[in-house]
Amino acid sequence: MAHTVRIWDLPTRLFHWGLVLAIPGLVVTANIGGNAMAWHFRLGYCVLALLMFRLVWGFVGGRWSRFAAFACSPTGLLRYLRNGGTAQDSVGHSPLGALSVLALLGVLLAQVGTGLFSDDEIAFSGPLTRWVSSAVVEQATRYHADIGQYLLLGLIGLHVAAILFYVLFRQQTLVRPMIGGDKLLPVTAPPARDDALTRAAACAVLAVCAAASWWVSALGAP
Repeated sequence: MAHTVRIWDLPTRLFHWGLVLAIPGLVVTANIGGNAMAWHFRLGYCVLALLMFRLVWGFVGGRWSRFAAFACSPTGLLRYLRNGGTAQDSVGHSPLGALSVLALLGVLLAQVGTGLFSDDEIAFSGPLTRWVSSAVVEQATRYHADIGQYLLLGLIGLHVAAILFYVLFRQQTLVRPMIGGDKLLPVTAPPARDDALTRAAACAVLAVCAAASWWVSALGAP
């Protein structure tokens, strides 16, 4: 018997799709350069706010959005890689999926963080460049423009490939639950809290994170 369970709360879903919209915009504006860099910075500050929100939500959000739900022992990971794991592994993020999400968050944080210290030596520089040495700016710029960019794109490519693998070989869609929030599971599982109070709390957290991002952006003002 299948069970329909709310796994992804609305704030987590909106965070996910916010990144889906923002990251291509960041890539496009970075490659266009010129005046498009103004939008590159605006999108970067939006992503900074989203990432700060997700870090907080990883401790206070819905059950399956919390980082505690990502925990998996090495034995559990090996079991999942060998035979697909147990039914419980399909409730939230799978062990491999959890590692993928953590890697993406880490690389995104590094990419946005180094962007704050980067300088294109033409017309645009990150708001924190004035607070560090030229050597730090040079290293941050090199990572942001080269290593970090391609590392992030590679992880995104693996993420998309994993989604296609699940659809084609396991007959599971990972996209639909991230849209509606519910998963059809072969086992019972406690649902994530996703009510008006939860969403109001998420709005408050996001407002604080947006204000913090705006404050960081203002540090570069003369």
